[in-house]
Amino acid sequence: MPIDHDVLPAFALVRFRRTPGAAAEPGVLAGGLVHPLDLAAVGAESLNDVFARWDELEAGVREAATTSAGLPLEDVVLAAPVEPRQLLQTGANYRTHVIDLEVGHLAKDDPRPVEEVRAAAAAMMDDRAAHGEPYFFIGLPATVVGQDEDLVLPASSAAHDWELELAVVVGRPAFRVLREDAMAHVWGWTIVNDITTRDRVFRRDMPAIGTDWYRGKNSPGFNPTGPFAVPRSDAPAPEAFSVRLDVNGETMQDAGTSDLLFDVPALIASASQTLPLLPGDLLLTGSPAGNGQARGIFLRPGDRMTGSISGLGTQRVTCVAEEAR
Repeated sequence: MPIDHDVLPAFALVRFRRTPGAAAEPGVLAGGLVHPLDLAAVGAESLNDVFARWDELEAGVREAATTSAGLPLEDVVLAAPVEPRQLLQTGANYRTHVIDLEVGHLAKDDPRPVEEVRAAAAAMMDDRAAHGEPYFFIGLPATVVGQDEDLVLPASSAAHDWELELAVVVGRPAFRVLREDAMAHVWGWTIVNDITTRDRVFRRDMPAIGTDWYRGKNSPGFNPTGPFAVPRSDAPAPEAFSVRLDVNGETMQDAGTSDLLFDVPALIASASQTLPLLPGDLLLTGSPAGNGQARGIFLRPGDRMTGSISGLGTQRVTCVAEEAR
């Protein structure tokens, strides 16, 4: 289903600045207005505390939209709506995306026909969906920024790519939870564009080690997030989101979360077997097909990305050259 880029969530949590460069404050988006949220008044120590104690604090948080004066969106600067202590990313979780990347990463001296590579990747994805488990790697929370910051493209590479993703905002702490209990630990959702420097992902000098996610995904600002965090009760079901990314007005990614190899409950259950997930943490669910790597194009200074997920609003990011800063 097409996404209307101008549709705002009916209710969401935000972090906003009254003026550029000012400290970010918590707020509630309701009726198209941003209402400042007094955490102490609702009995919370932080926004992460709100996520953790949502069942207890929800009524007071929603009431803030009726007791405080609202600010027009155009009069505030929206920062990232969350401050995660941990950032988990999911790899190879959309079937077509992985097939396209396998072709896009094909070495020039690889003798296999493209059709053979696609068929092998498709068989691998089908086997993973039936018998495998999710693949996670760790991102750095410092890369999480709002759309109030331009995306600075490091000058060390010309292969910076987009990956728009549905991100889980963790609510109750989750450690070794069962799949059937996993959704009880999901507070809600936000949008993350997981930027990747493609020619830094694979270590040519140490091929046996494989991928280098630190270099490939953790440059400053490489996880534009938000602009809104939407509670689970105010958003579509996990399998019913539409994900779309436009670059300079041209649609690059357009898919639904019904195509996830491993759904959200499976991701939460699997990730929590190793690491306790904390309130406010982000768990990215993977990127659909349509990345620049598969198309042979990458981000350039001046590019404008518009990312939308149904029910979660729209994120707009402008790319600038490192030298320009």
